[in-house]
Amino acid sequence: MPSNRRPSKHLRAPRPLDASRHASRKVTRRGTFLVRDVPADRATKSYTCPGCHNAIPAGTAHVVAWPETPGLGFDSGLEERRHWHRHCWRLNA
Repeated sequence: MPSNRRPSKHLRAPRPLDASRHASRKVTRRGTFLVRDVPADRATKSYTCPGCHNAIPAGTAHVVAWPETPGLGFDSGLEERRHWHRHCWRLNA
């Protein structure tokens, strides 16, 4: 009897980033990034900020940024997407 369960999300291909809906393009000294604000009510997971290496707890508004052009060895910006504290992004961008 076939199973009605969906395959594990870890075995599925990643969803493409939809840069046109919620992200804005920011040109920084480190390159061009697509940046999206995550409001506190949509922040359901905790992350580690690459700017200060401190936790971004669930329920904290923050910024998600990824390079517009993927770096060498990356197929898309999805692999390079990072979650930042808003003030850390402003200081490091």
